[in-house]
Amino acid sequence: MAEKDIDEGKAPLLEHLIELRQRLLNSAISIVILFFICYYFSADLYSFLVRPLADVLEGMGGQRRLIFTALHEAFFTYIKVAFFAAIFLAFPFISIQMWMFIAPGLYKNEKRAFLPFLIATPILFFMGGALVYYFIFPLAWKFFLSFESMGGAGGLPIQLEAKVDQYLSLVMRLIFAFGLSFELPVVLTLLARVGMVTSKGLKEKRKYAIVLAFIAAAVLTPPDVISQIGLALPTMILYEISIISVRFVERNRAEDEDEDEDEETGKEETAST
Repeated sequence: MAEKDIDEGKAPLLEHLIELRQRLLNSAISIVILFFICYYFSADLYSFLVRPLADVLEGMGGQRRLIFTALHEAFFTYIKVAFFAAIFLAFPFISIQMWMFIAPGLYKNEKRAFLPFLIATPILFFMGGALVYYFIFPLAWKFFLSFESMGGAGGLPIQLEAKVDQYLSLVMRLIFAFGLSFELPVVLTLLARVGMVTSKGLKEKRKYAIVLAFIAAAVLTPPDVISQIGLALPTMILYEISIISVRFVERNRAEDEDEDEDEETGKEETAST
C-alpha cells in the first residue's frame, strides 16, 4: 500500500516536471525566433539605442562617430542588440508560460490576486527603461562629454571616441538596472501576500532601504552623480509606494479573515439550531 502511494506521488511530480520542461522549451523557442527577427532589424535597433548620444553630439556640432577596434566587434555588437531586444520582447510570452504552469495549482481567489502582478511586471520594467532612455541618458551623456577639452598651447585635445560595444554594454546595463528597480513594488507586495514582510516593518527599515538604494545605484550605474541619483531617487519613491501597496494587502487580508470568521460563526449557529 505504501509503495502504491509513493508511485502515485511520483506520477504527478513527473507530470509537473515534464510540463515545466515544455514551458521552458516554449520560452527558449520564442527567444530564438525573436532573436533572428531582431537581428534582421539590428541596425535600426542600434540606431535607436544610440540616438540619445547622437542627439547630444549633434548639439555640440562637428562630425562625431563611434568606433570599433576589433574586426569582430561590430558583428558581436549587433548580436548583443538582437539578443537584448529578443529577451525584452519575449518577456510577455515567458510570463504567460509561467502563468500557465502555476495557474492550475492556484485557487480562484489566488488567481485573481496574482494576475495583476503578472500584468504589472512588464509595464513597470518598460517604465524603468523609458525613464533611463528619455531622461537619464541625455543628462549623463552631457555630463561625460563636459570633460572634453580643446587643448592649450603645446597640449592635445581630449575628445570622446566611444567604442560601440562599450556603449551598448553601458546602455543595456542601465536599462536593466532601472527596469529591475521598478519591480520593487511587485516583489515587496508578493512577499507581503505570503506574510514575509509587513508595512510596519518596511517603515521601520526605511533608513536602511535608503542606504541600500544608493549602494545599489553606485554598483549598477557608472561613477557619475547624475545616473546614481537618477536610480536611487526612483527606488526610494518606489519603496514608499510598496509600503502603501503592502498596507492594502494587509487590509484586504484582514477583511477576508473577518468574512471567514463570520461565515464560520453563521455555520455554527445554524448547526446549533
